[in-house]
Amino acid sequence: MTVSSDDDLAALRRIGRIVAQTLDAMGKAIEPGMTTAELDRIGRRLLEAAGAQPAPELAYGFPGATCISVNEEVAHGIPGDRRIAPGDLVNIDVSAAKDGYFADTGASFPVPPVTRAVERLCKDGRRAMWTGLRQVGTGKPIAAIGQAVGAFARRNGYTLVRNLASHGVGHSLHEEPTEIATWPDASERRVATEGLVFTVEPFLSLGAEFAEDGDDPWTLYSRPQAPTVQYEHTVVATRNGPLVVTMAS
Repeated sequence: MTVSSDDDLAALRRIGRIVAQTLDAMGKAIEPGMTTAELDRIGRRLLEAAGAQPAPELAYGFPGATCISVNEEVAHGIPGDRRIAPGDLVNIDVSAAKDGYFADTGASFPVPPVTRAVERLCKDGRRAMWTGLRQVGTGKPIAAIGQAVGAFARRNGYTLVRNLASHGVGHSLHEEPTEIATWPDASERRVATEGLVFTVEPFLSLGAEFAEDGDDPWTLYSRPQAPTVQYEHTVVATRNGPLVVTMAS
């Protein structure tokens, strides 16, 4: 999507705030002993109360309102009877639609007590995302996002999952520009145009480099298996740099 009017931007901000507030509330609600299905029901209730439709369900028939991935599950985890335990690393990905506009956000939440390495990974996962976001702006090369995130990962001793990319969003959950690498990609030649809407969502890890299919049609697992975090915002490229629309306030 390309933002072409104030109405476009206002609508994106509305759904962006809804998904951000939902993510924030779900993160605060995590407790050892609760199931991922119980956590997902909290998200569904909040989205529906705001007049929004869960995007994975709407767009793809995903069996849940949100994607909740625990530990070895790196993405697209199906909410179910898995119980969250102390020491778990829980990723929540919230995307939704309202009035024909979509926004997408996500974050990883450590459930205490966790190791110092996992605490640092979570802190640095958010830093990696913002390192990429700072490269967004009208006329800037899209490749700069992955180059900056890659340099951050190398400098701090992390790996990046290299087959889960950022993507265009706005009028649908996944649209042009497709497959935006959050790792160095020498083949990337595109340039961000004014008003272009997409996500920035690096998967930073303590060793994983790929995401692989599991036994169900949705859940992806880290390979090699290692603690992995994802932080995600929906952003608009502007002449003044990145305009993040998935903020809770």
